[in-house]
Amino acid sequence: MGVEATVSAGLVSGLLAFASGHGADGDDLARRAGISAHRLKNPDNRIPFRQYTDLMRAAQKATGDPALALHYGEQVGMSEVSVLGLIMEASATMGEAFLQLQRYGRLATEFVDSDPGPRVMLMPKDGRLYMVFNRSNPNDFPEMTEESFARLVCGPRRFLEQPHVLAIHVSHPAPAYRSEYDRVFQCPVHFSSGWNAMELHPEIIGWKVAQNPRYVFGLLTQHADRLLAELDATRTLKGRLEALLMADLHKGDISADTMASRLGFSRQTLFRKLKEEETTFAAVLDGLRRRLAEDYLRGGKASIHETAYLVGFSEPAAFARAFKRWTGKTPGQFCRAPS
Repeated sequence: MGVEATVSAGLVSGLLAFASGHGADGDDLARRAGISAHRLKNPDNRIPFRQYTDLMRAAQKATGDPALALHYGEQVGMSEVSVLGLIMEASATMGEAFLQLQRYGRLATEFVDSDPGPRVMLMPKDGRLYMVFNRSNPNDFPEMTEESFARLVCGPRRFLEQPHVLAIHVSHPAPAYRSEYDRVFQCPVHFSSGWNAMELHPEIIGWKVAQNPRYVFGLLTQHADRLLAELDATRTLKGRLEALLMADLHKGDISADTMASRLGFSRQTLFRKLKEEETTFAAVLDGLRRRLAEDYLRGGKASIHETAYLVGFSEPAAFARAFKRWTGKTPGQFCRAPS
């Protein structure tokens, strides 16, 4: 079983804000998708992809807009929701921007082992140039294709002097709002295609970008490299387990059997593999709760009662006992201590 797919918290926050601007209740949407507001405060945090799909579907219903993903990608640029977009806009040329998309794309959406081979690649074919997007079972959630393609088509229109995308190929069938594709993309769109790809202008590689000062490029890529290193660390079983626990921690009833099943293991196999990494299920859960609790309480990000709930304690007294065991202090003492 591979690493669970994730998206950046910035992408999630952007969708919540966009849906809220179109009549939805953002807080209600987040609750229905099981997304903690505290996880969204840092745009570089990771949110399970399955929660993003739940959020998108709920937002479509709440706004009454089945083409919401298409409109989100059209109106909200990548630079507004991810460091990836800032890096691409600080690139000297479109060719360099595409290289950064290939290098850092998983900071926006991470699929890893479920999608062998490069997720995004430039491919010359029959004298034409294509950007190809590889994703397992893309038709299970075509909204991801809609959003990504709309963002890559509409964003560069702000600074390019001529169209850079000549045709769109998508593997899903035409939706009821097919006319919106024509309006947004302004080029031929081929549905039920054998791939998800954009045909690019043959000279696009050398076209100028540089929307941000060049020195910013180095600062951003250093930050992105650190984020990639952190993302790679989640490929350990402990990291994968923590990612799953993070999404359900507030529910309180965390079952080793459930987590093992989601990872594709039996309970016994999960325990054995964790032992090989010199840890246990209980230790991973306890350690995660401690780290999150300290983070929530530090600087008053959440109240003691809110923190107890967020890390899975139904009773504040039980949380207080656990916190004293972790830190030697009560939650109140920890909050009053100087930073």
